[in-house]
Formats: sequence, structure tokens, C-alpha cells
Amino acid sequence: MKYKDNYDIDYSKRDYHKGVDEAFIHRWSPRSFQKADLSHETQTVLFEAARWSPSCFNEQPWVFITNKDENDFPVFLNLLNEQNQQWAKNASLLGFLFARKVFSHSGRDNYWAPFDCGAAWMALTLQARKLGLYTHAMAGINSDETYKVLKISGEKYQVMCGFAIGVIDVPDKLPDAVRENESPNIRKKLYTFWKQGSND
Repeated sequence: MKYKDNYDIDYSKRDYHKGVDEAFIHRWSPRSFQKADLSHETQTVLFEAARWSPSCFNEQPWVFITNKDENDFPVFLNLLNEQNQQWAKNASLLGFLFARKVFSHSGRDNYWAPFDCGAAWMALTLQARKLGLYTHAMAGINSDETYKVLKISGEKYQVMCGFAIGVIDVPDKLPDAVRENESPNIRKKLYTFWKQGSND
């Protein structure tokens, strides 16, 4: 099933090279969601995409934990800060992404785990867009409570972010302070982060 956007977004205003696949251009992190059920099959496709992400030594250090149904949705919502709770309450799925800190084959510190988790997150979010869904990762979480409530060891795992997944809704339903920023962001110019040669 492919979900349809509830309103049109003019992506033509985004400054991008025409050779880039639109999946990257159409990815952004809205806060306005409409309540919609995500089938188990849809959720499986999202996390299956993440499963195929590259990782150092094929460690696959990511762990995604999401609410199972509406009954435990409030548990996950309460692990977000108050500002994020204002809009995330309308998402279809809430979760947290953790990185395993050590390599399973050696027990040594895996300093690349956060990098690998970022790859898994990007795979998931691009798959979400293919299905007509949107994602929003959040740094505004209660980390200490997250470890405690979800029964995850802070010694073995590092929480990377909270996240929301769902069907986009019109921005008018958002609180005023949140609605002001409800549009796709512009990007830095390419020359600001891509350097060529050793002397630049």
C-alpha cells in the first residue's frame, strides 16, 4: 500500500542538481502527521530496508524499538521532550534507535556504530518515502528514562535518537510555534562541504 500526501509540496523551490534522484529531494522531516494505521507488513518493509544497510565488519549494530500498538504508544510518547510530544502524538509509529557499543566478535569498542546506525536510518527513511510515508528523527528525548523504560543497557548501547513515522498532514493543525518551520529545509551549497585535492 502506498499512502498519499494530504497536501501538495512544491519541491521545485529546492535548489538541487537535476541528476539527483527525487527520492533524496523529497525526503524531509515534517512534524504534522495524521493518525493512520501502519500494517505489520508496511512496518516490516521499513525495517527490512534498514536491515540491508552497510556496516563495519558487517556488525549491523543498530537496534530499533517501536511501540507495538496504541496501548503502549503513550509509553513511547512520554519518553520524548514536551515540545516533541506536541506533534509526535499524531504519528503512526514511535520508536528509538540504539547503537551497540562493542563488536560482537571481539568485544572491542565499535567507534563506527553511530555511523552505521545513520546509514540504517537513511535506508529506512528513503523506504518510507517510497511508500508515501514520512519520518522525523528527534534528539529531544529523555535518554535516562529511555534506557530504563525500554530495558536497554546504557553500558552496552547508546541511544541515537527517537523517531516518528507516519502520514503527513496539513501544517495548519500544528501549534503556532511549530508551524512556523513546517516546510522542507534548504541545503548548504555543495562547495561548502565538498573539497577536492589535498591542498584545498
